[in-house]
Amino acid sequence: MTDARPDEYYAEEKKMVAGENYFGNDPNLSQLRKEARHKVKALAETRDDPELFSESIKNLLGTVVDDQVIIESPVYFDYGKNTHVGKCFYMNAMCTILDCARVDIGDHVLFGPNVQIYTAEHPVDPATRLKGLESARPIKIGNNVWVGGSSTILAGVTIGDGVTVAAGSVVTKDVPDNVVVAGVPARIVKRL
Repeated sequence: MTDARPDEYYAEEKKMVAGENYFGNDPNLSQLRKEARHKVKALAETRDDPELFSESIKNLLGTVVDDQVIIESPVYFDYGKNTHVGKCFYMNAMCTILDCARVDIGDHVLFGPNVQIYTAEHPVDPATRLKGLESARPIKIGNNVWVGGSSTILAGVTIGDGVTVAAGSVVTKDVPDNVVVAGVPARIVKRL
């Protein structure tokens, strides 16, 4: 079956993933978020059946490398399809991923409860913000990373391999390999 909708229907989604300003209340984007909510619901409903659970995760996310991915409910994704996870990913309950831009999560990554991943940004200028415009920048998390509970990772951040993000941290800038970061904003507190 072919899609009969005009290219303009997808214009805001294309702007969003390209990092351009877009209107978040666009009908196509609203529909995609609704679809993600249904997929998250299916994820919660299949948690006790390993086969169905694995399929629900693959249906929600853009890329899943293996069947060793666990996502505990409740959880929230804006779109799901813009999130790509490596091997052995574990996400504890109450996490939020605003995946308006691409989110890449490496192999052997652990999220504590209530981790927040925010690719979305809103204009600082009130007049621009009133127009309903927003933008998004990708987030990349390397391999063998532990993100402690209630940590927040902001738009445009890259976290290197072997990193520990202490609980409650707010990561506002890139983090090199093999360090522990902590605080608000997060700073390197230990080199490994």
